[in-house]
Amino acid sequence: MEKMGLRRDAGVVYKPVEQIDLGPCSNESYFRVDKAPRMAGFLLKIFAWFLESRIIGALLLYIVKKNNQVYKLVTNATLEEPPMFVPSYPIADCINTELNQQEVKQVDSDASPPERVQEAIKCITVTSEKSLDDLKLSCFRRWTIADYSRAYNTGAITPLRVAEHFIDAVRESCRPPFPMSFFINYDAEDILRQARESTLRYKRGNPISTLDGVPIAIKDEIDCSPYPTTGGTKWLHKVRPCTGDACCVMRLRSCGAILVGKTNMHELGAGVSGINPHYGPIRNPYDPNKIAGGSSSGSAAVVSSGLCPVALGVDSGGSVRMPASLCGVVGFKPTFGCIPHSGVLPLNWTVGTVGILAATLQDAFIVYAAISGELPSHKPTTLPPKVHFPLLNSTNPISNVRLAKYGEWFNDCSDEIRMCCSDALNLLCEHYKWKTVGVTIPDIESMLLAHYVTISSECCTSLSSHMETLNFAEIGWDVRVALRVCGAFHGMEYIKAQKMRYRQMQIHNNIFAMADVIVTPTTGRTAYSIVNDALKTGEVDCINGAALIRYQIGPNFLGLPAVTVPVGYDKAGLPIGLQFIGKPWSEPTLMHIAYAMQALCISDYRKPKVFYDLLNKN
Repeated sequence: MEKMGLRRDAGVVYKPVEQIDLGPCSNESYFRVDKAPRMAGFLLKIFAWFLESRIIGALLLYIVKKNNQVYKLVTNATLEEPPMFVPSYPIADCINTELNQQEVKQVDSDASPPERVQEAIKCITVTSEKSLDDLKLSCFRRWTIADYSRAYNTGAITPLRVAEHFIDAVRESCRPPFPMSFFINYDAEDILRQARESTLRYKRGNPISTLDGVPIAIKDEIDCSPYPTTGGTKWLHKVRPCTGDACCVMRLRSCGAILVGKTNMHELGAGVSGINPHYGPIRNPYDPNKIAGGSSSGSAAVVSSGLCPVALGVDSGGSVRMPASLCGVVGFKPTFGCIPHSGVLPLNWTVGTVGILAATLQDAFIVYAAISGELPSHKPTTLPPKVHFPLLNSTNPISNVRLAKYGEWFNDCSDEIRMCCSDALNLLCEHYKWKTVGVTIPDIESMLLAHYVTISSECCTSLSSHMETLNFAEIGWDVRVALRVCGAFHGMEYIKAQKMRYRQMQIHNNIFAMADVIVTPTTGRTAYSIVNDALKTGEVDCINGAALIRYQIGPNFLGLPAVTVPVGYDKAGLPIGLQFIGKPWSEPTLMHIAYAMQALCISDYRKPKVFYDLLNKN
């Protein structure tokens, strides 16, 4: 294309034309680690033993870091950027000006969670008032928050009856030949108690909100009474007792939601498979022989299987969006700081945020409305007097949307994902007359490694006070390897990783000056098989892991909001997701775009092999 208006800022080249070149690029491998063998079982144990030895371990760690180019791309990098980075963006400077008053609704920032939920409901265009029986006869669809609320208000079913169905379904999911391992903890009596209280409120005609009586599951990285918070381990709850609800859980409880238990996860969030040797491998509802993805594995699986319309997860490296994509549901990660982190395991401080897994984008939006916002005790230093909710209407979406696409990176996935996501993007642009803008994002591999250094260093520092007294026999072998590697990074590498965050933020700011969102596949491959040798030890599978995470690191590294939407399936019937990444505090725009994409694909959604119909169960 013709080159126009070329200029250079802070060492980054960009052009205000359809094809934007953001400078020299070192993305030949896109974080591929083709030389790394898969390890599980006895081989994994031997590798862990060697890593934990004083002399041989140091040599192995040097080799691992060298093979993965940590020294070349992080340790020895020459960077002029500032030495520390926290992804905190004043919202007043970042409100999306592209949305006019017909596309957003202003809501008081100090409104209560139930009031916010009701305002969110008003923002969603209701397209159908069919009965449950009529909906059951149409194409496959998961029951939504609105379906539960409608069923309760019409008397078609009660929250107590749904709770009984839920408990029966969880017990059924634990049976052979494929125990799904959805939950680490659930308390039938506590669930029934909440359901009785909700049923009584409906009987009296005064439900708290649309979320009243809706079952919602919580990742076992988030405090939720009366359960311990294990982080997927056998020991963490002993040294860090749960003393109450996390802020996000407290807000859901105040809306009347039924909190149904703590979902299983990859131990300490230290992997992408969801294979937990302590609580069982979380299995994919579309194929129980496949992984659910990590680390919010159980939260994605319970939504996919119909047990809950919504579940909470924590996203530090794609940990919400990855399992959401593999399990065929919506996964939403908001801007860093949007949802209070109070009551969430402090495994990292600058890359993680509470995220939402949901049956539909509407459900994710409703829960986002309930749990977002500053802590009540904090002065509103970052939130304005009004917050902005999108007015979701698939028949009249926002116009003139520009979607940035880096072609080589977009295509660096399996052929089936590339074709499916390309078709979905083309359909989206053709249907709504939106435009795709070609871009180049330099140093993607460096960014992935710098994120790994950051999250690893923060996690090991968080756990450091427990390491001396920790019984390593209580830790999965794959996590023992991960902790040893993560602990090998030095302060110099952490600081240089933060410098890279400044550089990447400048690069992304230049892209967002030309486009509204960045679009990518959510994962580089679909769910892979669970192998028996990993059931008791976990596994280290760098090749598959790199394929799963390659598109998701940027939003965590830079604190950006992102959402994944199901757009199709591979030949084996496994789900494929498309991801949209936005600028800070652009949640309304992201939700508009994701809602438009969902509207074009939802009629083709397929029923998982493992599915529970809680509203129509006989």
